Formats: sequence, structure tokens, C-alpha cells
Amino acid sequence: MGKVVTVVYEDGVLRPLDPLDLHDHQTVRIRILADEPNGDPGQEAIRILVAAGLMRLPERTATPPDPVPEKERRALAEGLGRAPGKLLSEIIVEDRGEW
Repeated sequence: MGKVVTVVYEDGVLRPLDPLDLHDHQTVRIRILADEPNGDPGQEAIRILVAAGLMRLPERTATPPDPVPEKERRALAEGLGRAPGKLLSEIIVEDRGEW
């Protein structure tokens, strides 16, 4: 049997706001659900999905990947600048050639 009970945490003890139909020393299992979200709702959703095993966070690397070198960026910009009115996909196909 499951039941949702509202409680207040005071002085290290969870105190139900309404009487419970339980026997003395009866063992029960509880799940803590805070009424107000802690910060960003999106982050809270991600935390819940990770805790449930439905999602994994990406592994973080110590150093970010190397950026495109300045020389290569300039060459790309010049190539794009020489072809006004063309679609980017057309420019890419011309640059790399047909497969």
C-alpha cells in the first residue's frame, strides 16, 4: 500500500502534518520529494533522470579540444567570401569535390 504524506522536517525529525494509520515501531519506507525545486527546473529534471539510471552525463575532459587554427579560419572565410549568392552546401561540395 502506498500513500503520499506531507511532513515537516524540524530539529532532525520528520513530523507528519496529519495523523498516520501506523502501529508503534512499524517500519515504513519513505521517499523524500521537496515541494519547491532546487534551482533550475531543467537541472532538476536531469538530476532525476540520472538518479533513475535513464540518462548519463557526458564525461568531462581536462582540456577543451584545440580550436581551428587562425590560418585555416582565414582560408575558410576567404573561400566563403568569394562565392556570394551560393548556398553553403554548394561551396562545401565544390571545396571537397564529389564523393
